[in-house]
Amino acid sequence: MTTKKVPVIIDTDPGVDDILAILLALASPELEILAYVVSFGNTDVHAAYENIYRLYQAVGRQIASHPEDKARFPNFSPEVPPVLALGPHGPLEGGRHHAQYFHGRDGLGDVSQSHPDLNVHSEDRSSIFCANLITTTKSAAEVVLELLQSRPKRSITYIALGPLTGLALLLREHGDVVRENIGRVVIMGGALDVPGNATPVAEFNIYADAHAANEVLSFDTPERGLPSDRVVLLPLDITSIHEFPFPFYVKHVDPTFESTRKPSVASTKSPLVHFSSSFFERTREVMIEFGKDAMELHDIVAIWCAIDNPPDPTEKGDNLPVMCPGWAVVKRKFAIERTGELTVGMMVIDRRDDPTAYAPGLNRAQVQSLLQQYHQPHGLLESIAVPAQVETEDFVRPDSGTISRTGIPCVVETPGPDALLRLLANRVWGVDR
Repeated sequence: MTTKKVPVIIDTDPGVDDILAILLALASPELEILAYVVSFGNTDVHAAYENIYRLYQAVGRQIASHPEDKARFPNFSPEVPPVLALGPHGPLEGGRHHAQYFHGRDGLGDVSQSHPDLNVHSEDRSSIFCANLITTTKSAAEVVLELLQSRPKRSITYIALGPLTGLALLLREHGDVVRENIGRVVIMGGALDVPGNATPVAEFNIYADAHAANEVLSFDTPERGLPSDRVVLLPLDITSIHEFPFPFYVKHVDPTFESTRKPSVASTKSPLVHFSSSFFERTREVMIEFGKDAMELHDIVAIWCAIDNPPDPTEKGDNLPVMCPGWAVVKRKFAIERTGELTVGMMVIDRRDDPTAYAPGLNRAQVQSLLQQYHQPHGLLESIAVPAQVETEDFVRPDSGTISRTGIPCVVETPGPDALLRLLANRVWGVDR
């Protein structure tokens, strides 16, 4: 029996975790990759665009030297290759922000200098990669619009892994068509009840273009933004608990991996392992400076969510997205700060009428339970006693894995960090554990 693939458009700013997320997408038979929209974000748009070619070159070398691995990457050379479109160079308003402090100037830990063998030197890329990618001079908005109109209504999932600029421009130009045809929009971004990672209060993707995020996530007016029942937001609150420990990588993938002090040597390992070890080297050093020998899998969680939770064309009105077992969403109501001196990109929650806020009562019970479940440390002055669960009207819907109210659906539960680690290691590197 053939399972129908989920057609996806990946809006990305590669980016270390973006590249790892795309590797997972290439190795996932549940997906059909229709297009990549490459945006500014982690680095400038041209460096990000180059990283797509670096990735495809590495996978191509892997399959050339290990033909048996072709089956592991069913989306590498599909019957109809995905379109590679150049997206926005900068935000709707304000200055351009990058995350080069983490991702390096080239977006991949500066592999362009430390590992020049990973650079793509050929000028004739359209022919070299013709079985893998379709390049275009069309705008990203044109590409996405054509794809939405060429497929059955509400069948396509749009996965946003970077700033929401491209999606905001698409909605400005073709909002009615997008709202009518889009199936699901999976967005990695924001921080609700946890600190930010770009500033103390803002997650990078929202911070990089707060005006775009505000337009895309305007749930209060039907003529703006996206229908809330088709949005799934994955904020730092849920993505940060999913980690890729580097000691795990050393044990199961590359025993020689260390850091930039001991650069990867291509002749001693497979091409794909050499590629991943090379861009992990600087990432590991940065994460150790932050206090952990692991990388957080933010964008990878978004791809996983799209794999497990395809669009449901029967969803209507104010209903929450239907999620598969193991996943749960809660609607959160917030405004996005766009002009604050210290708070640009902050998701401002009205906690006066938000039962999901971290406070005594039902939500505190849920948070404490999750802290226990994922073995997260409790605050120094925080009680570790789990209060009794309180029943409230129209809150929990166990049959659908959702919690209902107005706002944007935010993921609050996944099948767990270990499940993602196993999936990623198995599909990308063929690790069985």
